[in-house]
Amino acid sequence: MAGRKSKGRKGGGGRPSGKGGKTRVGFRKNRENRVRPQNLTRQLDDAPEAEDLTPDERVGRSEQTRERTIVTDEDGLLAVDESVCEEGRVLQAIGSTRCTVRGADGRDRLCTVRRMLRRIERNTRNAVVAGDRVLYRDIESDGRAERQGVIERIEPRRSELVRLSGHRAHLIAANIDQAVIVGSAADPALKPPLIDRFVCAAERGGIEPIVCINKADLGDPGELMQVTGRYAQIGYRTLLVSATEGHGIDALRDVLDGRDTVFAGQSGVGKSSLLNRLQPGLGLKTSEVSADSGKGKHTTRTASLLPLHTSGFPGGGWVVDTPGVRQMDLWGLEIDDVARLFREFVPIATQCRFTDCTHMHEDDCAIQRAVLLGQISDQRYDSYLRIREGELEKPEAWDA
Repeated sequence: MAGRKSKGRKGGGGRPSGKGGKTRVGFRKNRENRVRPQNLTRQLDDAPEAEDLTPDERVGRSEQTRERTIVTDEDGLLAVDESVCEEGRVLQAIGSTRCTVRGADGRDRLCTVRRMLRRIERNTRNAVVAGDRVLYRDIESDGRAERQGVIERIEPRRSELVRLSGHRAHLIAANIDQAVIVGSAADPALKPPLIDRFVCAAERGGIEPIVCINKADLGDPGELMQVTGRYAQIGYRTLLVSATEGHGIDALRDVLDGRDTVFAGQSGVGKSSLLNRLQPGLGLKTSEVSADSGKGKHTTRTASLLPLHTSGFPGGGWVVDTPGVRQMDLWGLEIDDVARLFREFVPIATQCRFTDCTHMHEDDCAIQRAVLLGQISDQRYDSYLRIREGELEKPEAWDA
């Protein structure tokens, strides 16, 4: 993990050089309007936390004020005094206000997230996520065992895996190279439409998707080869593995070596079990699939960035173990962009009669013709239609 003491830029005092800028961000008070607004004690309660304010930030005094002016550098990043900050990487986010950060010194510290950063990221459920690279400053630990710090800035992300949750973006992981999308041959049943949605999210986030089917010992070999062959024909790397039997583990280990990877998929498919098999000693919690519902239980509660350092990984690397999901809605996606996330559609769509073809009902549509000819699988085309039409809002639709 790259890390070093952050040096102030030219201009002195950590203030960015060149022309900076100002921007307005939403600011929500801790409490609603009071019955007695003249109460000075309660007015102080409503004030921003002292550590959140710098001389470059201003908050209006009126009851109607809902925005704050902040100063940014020439790259649009929050301007901070870099001379007092260190570079680190987030290992685990705890709620929306705290996270564990590993610094360049290799030590971990529990950091709080500045409220200003949470306001800037107001369209997301979580401002900071496992894999984020941040600037933080150490603070007095008050005798606690952990080193304490405050995250001052989140550095730009080179990639991210995001889903839609409650009309906001839910960040799953950031700054990763590839996503191992884990499904299971049985217990719970394999759901290709859910895999397709993860593949689309990875493609959109600049991440290489890898389709991995766990519990291969429980499924029909012919059917599993047909599923993996479908993705392999498109150009995706595919793996058939078994965490319990050890099949395919060496091939999966080679895929992870020297890279930053996120394990994603629905609950109960065995993501944590695979990681325990890959690197003994992790001790990640696992659980059995519910006998009543046939669905996985949420055993992993928080996404965690874990180092790969055993003899099986000579190149090192990092892996993010994530909580399972039962629904994967795509965040911030324009409906006309869906086709571009289906890799096999792209070269064929240029042959459509209409440039704005939706590939759903138009005459002389090259995509529909390719489906009839078997050049595009029925299952993938069905996933495309469901995403376009929003028919997968309920998890039960995947079972159909």
